[in-house]
Amino acid sequence: MPVAELNPQSAIRNPQSGAEVVVSVRGLTKVFKDFWKRPKARAVDNVDFEVRQGEVFGLLGPNGSGKSTTVKLLLGLLNPTKGHIEVFGHSPRHVQTKSRIGYLPEESYLYRYLNSRETLDFFGNLFHLDKKDRDNRAEQLLEMVGLGKTQTRAVGEFSKGMQRRIGLAQALINDPDLIILDEPTAGLDPIGCREVKDLILALARRGKTVILSSHLLSDVEDVCDRVVIYYGGKIQAAGTLKELLATPDTLRITTPVLPRETLERVLDIIRRDILIGEVRVDNPTQNLESYFLDVVNKARAANETSGAQSGARVAEYLRGGLEAKPATEKVLEKLSLPQAAPPVAETKPAATPKVDDTKLAALAQASQPAPQPPARPASAPEAKPVDLSKADEKLSALLGKPK
Repeated sequence: MPVAELNPQSAIRNPQSGAEVVVSVRGLTKVFKDFWKRPKARAVDNVDFEVRQGEVFGLLGPNGSGKSTTVKLLLGLLNPTKGHIEVFGHSPRHVQTKSRIGYLPEESYLYRYLNSRETLDFFGNLFHLDKKDRDNRAEQLLEMVGLGKTQTRAVGEFSKGMQRRIGLAQALINDPDLIILDEPTAGLDPIGCREVKDLILALARRGKTVILSSHLLSDVEDVCDRVVIYYGGKIQAAGTLKELLATPDTLRITTPVLPRETLERVLDIIRRDILIGEVRVDNPTQNLESYFLDVVNKARAANETSGAQSGARVAEYLRGGLEAKPATEKVLEKLSLPQAAPPVAETKPAATPKVDDTKLAALAQASQPAPQPPARPASAPEAKPVDLSKADEKLSALLGKPK
């Protein structure tokens, strides 16, 4: 059986080959030059590929093979030396086209003194979302990426994995049609990795297009429909995972446990018909990710953690009204927190600024009658028309400050 068929996730989706072309690349070449305009490195060399709507497309290759350069060219951050790029039928530098793209860079470039809510509000404001939409989407995204209980913490205090989570949330704040993810699972724990992969599949089912660049081949194998493999700036292999991973000269047969006598008879029949090759019998095993998630799920029922929580369901506005399929939402629902009071509702009172209490105290003091100064001795000099010390005393009483 081909390897791709062994993965249950690969059978969830079947993108149509006749879908709209979202990204078209023809003869793309990028040569970096030194100060004297002499060629220094040919990062991308005559590359051709297409990405269609609803497809998860993988960019693979070793370090320095041209993946990140290709991503920057698609985003319009770099100009190609030669070749042609179209994104939604326009140049990558077309301003209106950029509003339909969500991008998670390899490194999380965030304002370290903003908290999670402020970060998402900032990026939502860049897309001219109104205040109500920004608040609604931010709340859903923070719950989805497991940061619902860290909304008031500064992003600069986050671990690398938590920064990747908030980075993923900001890439989705504008509900993009094309999502470009550069190493999205770098620094994430296995639970976060599984949730990101489930999210990618959910987005693709809704018709979103995802371009994924990653060194973790297991992640790519779980979610990608087609991949290209770079080396030396050139595409060395391209196609669907089923085409690339199939081994047609080998067959796997899986059965329940058989009695020893039955197994011997089956092996004798097989060996009589096979002249060359080895016949092996072993027990199938689950992958480490599945085992890890099962252990964590059991531990969650009896233990608490102060780290990142597993996310809830995919944000409502990202699902677009489509019901999530059980096969994809399985891990998200299995690992979600018990349905008690929502975490966001618990954190809102804590986010209320203390200035309100100070103002109330000042108003209460202002409503009280002003204290009368003690009678002055007869020998005391007559007060000046404006006594600044009394003004300071009244101002201090109003602000609740010590004299």
